[in-house]
Amino acid sequence: MLNQFLIWRLKNLSTKNFVLILSGIIGVLAGLAAVILKTLVHTIQDFLTQGFDVQDANFYYILYPVIGITLTFLVAKYLLKDHGGHGIPDLLYAISKNNSIIPRIKTFSRVISSAITVGFGGSVGLEAPIVVTGSAIGSNAGQWMHLTAKKRTLLIGCGAAGAISAIFGAPIGGVIFAIEVILVEISVGSFIPLLIASVTGSLTSMVLLGEDALFSFNITEKFAAGHTPYYLLLGILTGVVSLYFSRSVLKVENLIGKFEDPWMKVLYGGALLGFIIFFFPPIYGEGYGVLNTLIEGDPQQLLNSSPFFSEINNPYFILAFLVMIIVLKPVAAALTISSGGSGGIFAPSLFVGGITGFLFAYSNNLLGHIPLPVAHFTLVAMCGVMSGVQHAPLSAIFLIAEITGGYDLFVPLMLVSAISFLTTTYFDKYSIYLKQLHDQGRHLPETKDEEVLGLIDIRRIMERDLLPIHPDSTLADLCNLVKLSKRNIFPVVDEEGNLSGIVTLDDIREIMFDPEKQDMAIRQLMHSPPDHIGPNESMQEAMNRFERTGAWNLPVVDNGRYLGFISKSRIFNAYRKRLIRQNQD
Repeated sequence: MLNQFLIWRLKNLSTKNFVLILSGIIGVLAGLAAVILKTLVHTIQDFLTQGFDVQDANFYYILYPVIGITLTFLVAKYLLKDHGGHGIPDLLYAISKNNSIIPRIKTFSRVISSAITVGFGGSVGLEAPIVVTGSAIGSNAGQWMHLTAKKRTLLIGCGAAGAISAIFGAPIGGVIFAIEVILVEISVGSFIPLLIASVTGSLTSMVLLGEDALFSFNITEKFAAGHTPYYLLLGILTGVVSLYFSRSVLKVENLIGKFEDPWMKVLYGGALLGFIIFFFPPIYGEGYGVLNTLIEGDPQQLLNSSPFFSEINNPYFILAFLVMIIVLKPVAAALTISSGGSGGIFAPSLFVGGITGFLFAYSNNLLGHIPLPVAHFTLVAMCGVMSGVQHAPLSAIFLIAEITGGYDLFVPLMLVSAISFLTTTYFDKYSIYLKQLHDQGRHLPETKDEEVLGLIDIRRIMERDLLPIHPDSTLADLCNLVKLSKRNIFPVVDEEGNLSGIVTLDDIREIMFDPEKQDMAIRQLMHSPPDHIGPNESMQEAMNRFERTGAWNLPVVDNGRYLGFISKSRIFNAYRKRLIRQNQD
C-alpha cells in the first residue's frame, strides 16, 4: 500500500509540494501530542493536589516526586525502552551524526514519561519532551516517505515548530525556535514548511483547548523609556543567573551520575527533590501558575503550603524566599532529570527568569526607588534567562512577545536578551545543550566544513593499493616493486602486519641503479612517517594532522597494524562529492 502511494506521489507530486503537505500533517500531529501531554499532566496534578490545606505543610510533596521518578524509570526501562533525560541534546546529535534519523519509539515515549514525571511534581518542563515528540514524528514521516536526510531535517524542524507553537500558542516563536535551536542551516524555501507546521500546530491546540495556553498574559501598561537603565541592569543580572543556572544543572547531573546503581539515583535524587519541594512548594512542577501569581502582584501566595506560612505578610522574608527559589530551581530540575525523570530545562529557565525579574522590581519598589512595573520586569527577565541558558536570543524575544499578546515590550525584550546573551557567551561559549553533549564526548560540528568532513569515513576513502615490503628485504626487491607499483610510497611492514616505516622513491632515487647498493637492507633505507592516523578518528582530526605535519600522505594504523594510506587529494575529492550531494538534496 505504501509503495503504491509512493509511486503515485512521484508521478503526481513534486517533492517540494509533498513536503508542504507533510509539514501541515506533522504540525497537526505535534499539536495533538502537545494537547495530550498538557491534559495528562494537569489531570494528574489536579488529582494529586486537590484539597491541599494551604495553611499546613503538605508532606505529600516529599513522596510525590519519588513516586513519579520511580514510575517514570520503571515505565521507561521496561515498557518504553527509552531512557529519560533532556532530549534536545540527543535530537541535535541525531541531526548532525545520524542522518536525522530518530527512533520511532520517541514519537510517543516522551509524552508518557514526562507526563508521569511532571504530573507527580518533577521540577522540569514539558517543552523539551514535546519538541522531541514532534521532531520524532517529522523524522519518521521522512523515513516512511523515503525522503533524503536534508528533507528529514526540515521535517524535524517542522515538528519542533509545531510543538512549541501548540504548547505556548506562539506560532512565530515556534518557527524562530526551530531555526535557532534545532536546524543548523536554513534556506528561504524552508520557511514555508516551518510556517505551515507552526500554524497548524497552534490551530490544533486552539481548537481542542481553546485559548488555554501553557502560559499567557496580556500587557496593559506601556513601556517607559525612563526605565531603560533598570533594564540594562536586569540584562546583566539575567546573564549572571543564566550562568549559574547552566553550571548548576551540569554540576548536579554529574554528581548524581556518579552513582552506578540506577536505583540509587532514583532514591537519592527523588528524596532530595522531595525535601526541596517540601520547603519551597513553588518549585513543584513547571511553575507557570507561580509566574501568573507574581505577575498579578500577589507574592504572598507563594508561602501557601510551605512551613513558612506564618511569614506571609513579611515582605523581606518573601524576598529571601524568592532568592532561595532561584538558587534551588536549577538544582531541582537537574535532580529530576538525572535521577531518572523525563523533562527539559526550557520551563525551569523561564521560571527562574520570571522570579529574577519579579525580585528585581519588587525589591526596588520595596526600597522606595522609582516604581517599576512588576509584570514587565517579570516577563522581560524570562526572556533574558532563556536567551542566556539556551543561547537563543531571537526565540526568547518572539516567544515572550507573543505570550504577552503584543509587542509593547519589544524594545526591553531585545535589550535584555542581547545583554544576557553577551554576558553568558563571554564566559560560556556553548549553550547548555552543547555542553551536555561535550561532557558526554559527543561533539557537534561548528562550521559547514566540519559538518561535511564529519560525513566522511576514513575506512571508506583509505587507499590500499600501495605495495608493502618487508624490513629484511633488499633494495633489489624494492626496485622490482617499483616496476609494478603506480605509487611512490612503499610501506615497510613486518611479518605480523605492523608498520615499521616507509620508503619513498626520493629516498632511493640516487642509489636504486647502483649495483653495489642492491644488497642494502630496507631497514637501513626506511624512515618513520611524519605521523599516522587511526581508523576511528574523525576526519577533522585527520585534517589537523595533515596541517600540522605538512604531509600529503599519511599511513592509517590501528594499534601498530598497517591498514593503508590516506591522502589529502582523496579527502578533497570525497569532500567535493559530499558537498555536491548535499546541495542536490
